[in-house]
Amino acid sequence: MTVAVPDDGSIIVLLGGGEIVRSDLEEAMAMGARCVAADGGADAALAFGVEPELVIGDLDSLTSSARGRIGEAKLRGVAGQDSTDFEKCLERLPDAEIWALGFLGFRLDHTLACLSAAVRHTDKRLILLGTHDAVFAAPPELRLDLPVGARLSLFPLANVTGRSRGLRWPIDGIEFAPDGRV
Repeated sequence: MTVAVPDDGSIIVLLGGGEIVRSDLEEAMAMGARCVAADGGADAALAFGVEPELVIGDLDSLTSSARGRIGEAKLRGVAGQDSTDFEKCLERLPDAEIWALGFLGFRLDHTLACLSAAVRHTDKRLILLGTHDAVFAAPPELRLDLPVGARLSLFPLANVTGRSRGLRWPIDGIEFAPDGRV
């Protein structure tokens, strides 16, 4: 079941409680993005002067100050500790382009959980943006036009193979696995 964030073709910025690059948030909001916060990410949104349309999660990290400013009507409490607030959001957001900020780098366990959720939700057009990285689950076919010398890292979260053109170290014929060749 999705929540009431209209899928009008705009980007949904999903904010978490970790480090957020102000320029990424400002760029998204300037493009007409809609803001949704994962639990305590609402506090981060308010600190940047952005009021989220919705706050989704178990609401255990949301401060009482943020709760009061946002109002109960915008809160979507989802009980349970079997999934993260990030995954609770992904399960409820409409099929839209999602820029997730504040989910990488703060705590390794949270980062790994987000990467795991991204792999389980390949139906979402999801990009996790961090201080130095943009992370996404690669689709079966991917074409990137990157400048020579740009950093590109591939990390398998499942057993995969691939073919490449233009990479300094081609991946053709390599069998990648999270517990094997990475």
